[in-house]
Amino acid sequence: MQIKRSATAHWEGSGKTGNGTLSTQSTVLTSTQYSYNTRFEDGVGTNPEELIGAAHAGCFSMKLAFVLQAADFTAESIDTKATVVLENGSITEVQLETSVKAEGLTQAQFDEFAADAKANCPVSKLLNANITLTATLL
Repeated sequence: MQIKRSATAHWEGSGKTGNGTLSTQSTVLTSTQYSYNTRFEDGVGTNPEELIGAAHAGCFSMKLAFVLQAADFTAESIDTKATVVLENGSITEVQLETSVKAEGLTQAQFDEFAADAKANCPVSKLLNANITLTATLL
């Protein structure tokens, strides 16, 4: 099965003083503002690293839910934060932190399932960066 999703970017001006907008096929983002200030400072808007973090957190959480389901577990909750590290012009690391509440799951099973999700979610496979995982079973 092949699924295609798209997003568009529009940029005007120089790298430091210009600005742009991002839109997604689903319209979740529609002309969402991004700029130097939103990427390298604390300006209002989004940035590529934040969007990669959201994609990775969402992908990992969903993959973990599928891994749990395959082992006959259903998570009451999965909460994941992905911190994307941009260093010297490259994304060097993604730090995944997840907390999972699932009844009947042992720590050993949880560790195995979380490692599987980390290694096999499509966004993890895409990134050429060190991916760390801190996983907490609640």
